[in-house]
Amino acid sequence: MPVVTGPDPSAAHPLPHASTMVFLKAIVTNPQIEVGDFTYYHDPEDPLGFEKNVLYAFPFIGDRLVIGRFCAIASGATFLLNGGNHHTETLSTFPFGIFGGGWEAALPETWPHKGDIVIGSDVWIGQGAVLMPGVTVGHGAVIAARSVVTSNVPPYAIVGGNPARVIRFRRTEAEIERLLALAWWDWPVEVISRNVKLIAGFDLEALERAAAER
Repeated sequence: MPVVTGPDPSAAHPLPHASTMVFLKAIVTNPQIEVGDFTYYHDPEDPLGFEKNVLYAFPFIGDRLVIGRFCAIASGATFLLNGGNHHTETLSTFPFGIFGGGWEAALPETWPHKGDIVIGSDVWIGQGAVLMPGVTVGHGAVIAARSVVTSNVPPYAIVGGNPARVIRFRRTEAEIERLLALAWWDWPVEVISRNVKLIAGFDLEALERAAAER
């Protein structure tokens, strides 16, 4: 029996008949963006333009967008990094120093920095969602369309709104703990492929048995 390994994670277009979908790892070139295997982006207008949705990714800030494996990202999802921040405790929020012409003296000693945007694995980000600097999205979470995420999202939470709030959790607290312990997204792809029907199913106990046997 041939070994099933799933689609090629390095393929820009994993579905030959669907040019609107891309595996991000195959197309991202900005070193400030890190994407795991099999995470895809769907955009009917510009699927190769994902990096244009990562705003204010200035290299001198040093922050990153980190996205895990097996995430689904819809068109228009936007990620705002710290380069878009302004000081608010100063008399003026205008960034005089960046324009030169003698204004360099107004450059701040440090730029406002809330941290990286970190997205776990198996996360679904809906159309037009906006993620603000420094937020962490837990494994298995769902971000509703048009949501504005300003604070951390717990694992397996479904959030929506502006600012986004928890609507409900996809699983019970005990089941979430078990799923996080399994961390199937970190398994070798061959093991995932052997158990893909269980992972895409409903029987958590069966998946745990398969994990114990692998």
